[in-house]
Amino acid sequence: MSVEIIKIALSLGLLVAGATCAAAANSEQDFKAAYAAAEAANKEASALRNQWTTTTSTLAAAKKAADGGDFDAAVASAREAEALARASIFQATSEKERWKAMEIR
Repeated sequence: MSVEIIKIALSLGLLVAGATCAAAANSEQDFKAAYAAAEAANKEASALRNQWTTTTSTLAAAKKAADGGDFDAAVASAREAEALARASIFQATSEKERWKAMEIR
């Protein structure tokens, strides 16, 4: 397992932990802000042609929770989706040139 993969996993874990430990009683406005940030990051990952399917499903879960009025779960899912999108962006940018360093055996 490469160091970059470990960094991605740790960063994702910290972001998800922060999302789940955030103060309760999130509002619809909190959800809208978190969802917009997640969508923007997901759009950037898509532009880099490295959009993860888990990000899309997590965004859908956030929308579903918000539609049901559970804004705490909706915000947590939106923040998780943003973390996933940011991890996919990191993966795309860090591996953009790394393939050239691979040794053919």
